[in-house]
Amino acid sequence: MKKIVAAMLMTAGLVACSSTKGPADETRGWPIERLYGEARDELNSGNYTRAVRLYETLEARFPYGRYAQQAQMDLAYAHYKDKESQMALAACDRFIKLHPAHANLDYIYYLKGLIHFNEDESLLTRWTGQDLSERDPRAGREAFQAFGELIKRFPDSQYADDARKKMIILVDALAANEMHVARYYMKRKAYLAAANRAQAAIREFSNTPYVEEALALMATAYTELDLKPLADDSRRVLAQNYPNSRYLKTPWVYQDMPWYQFWR
Repeated sequence: MKKIVAAMLMTAGLVACSSTKGPADETRGWPIERLYGEARDELNSGNYTRAVRLYETLEARFPYGRYAQQAQMDLAYAHYKDKESQMALAACDRFIKLHPAHANLDYIYYLKGLIHFNEDESLLTRWTGQDLSERDPRAGREAFQAFGELIKRFPDSQYADDARKKMIILVDALAANEMHVARYYMKRKAYLAAANRAQAAIREFSNTPYVEEALALMATAYTELDLKPLADDSRRVLAQNYPNSRYLKTPWVYQDMPWYQFWR
């Protein structure tokens, strides 16, 4: 009887030990070529989570060489497609730091810009149903910076043209955001803050259609603040650059706009 009990305990112990080891690693012993090929197949098939695991395994086992470098680039893209934007950005920054002279560095800057560009779709495409002044334009600014770095360092890159197009979209969106915030302050009679935001829109986004309105808003805000020289100067610049502006119809510039009447 004692022998039977002892055998049962040994069997139970073996089962317990085996259960703590977890599932076997199917990639154990795989050569680097197979590991990379499997990861690439998973990436192309849309199985991004498994692709990430395989790329991370490859880099852990084979940290040097062209396969490791390609795996690092693919890992950033896999994180991006898996909607893990922060992980993707971290992978991009790590690659830039490790390989500052890599032949495909332009791709990494483009990918970094693309991640930021798509990070906050509300800034670029969803303009209704939410107060834009409550939205953080940080992602748009980061995207603009990444695309700008790409164009500056690699003007002939295959990604440069698309980066330029996206920068135009970003400039318009960021200018619109600045003006919406300026209007938001006007609504609350925070005239100095409104004028400062309008001035920032002119300074940073001088090639956008929002300059005309920004000048008009500044003229009105300074008038409300009883800062006549600044108001006159804003109105003069407005008249000089936009002689047919609708905002020049009244001495108060902004007062003929229906939404301004509503705020007052």
